[in-house]
Amino acid sequence: MRKAKVYRNGILAGVLIEEDRKHFVFRYEDSYFNDPEKPAISLTLPKTQQEYHSEYIFPFFSNMIAEGSNLAIQSTYLKIDERDVLSLLGATAESDSIGAVTVKLIETE
Repeated sequence: MRKAKVYRNGILAGVLIEEDRKHFVFRYEDSYFNDPEKPAISLTLPKTQQEYHSEYIFPFFSNMIAEGSNLAIQSTYLKIDERDVLSLLGATAESDSIGAVTVKLIETE
């Protein structure tokens, strides 16, 4: 199991969990979810529920990763398997992302 913290404008909004390659969970942090002033991180992950489950990476997050030949170049340069979406997301969306959302991998001990 691997995890990544998801920030919106530098504020911790939630955690993205890869339980295995076929099961992903996104969970809003309690304080973020309970604050009505804080918006959802995307239209596809509204704050109507605190936890979302999926058999594949959520489209919102997969859209933050390069596609096609750019993905091939990026994964070769970073030495990350093209199918390892969480590692790619962590390597590319921590500081160099378009928009308000950034993703930082949580180092495991």
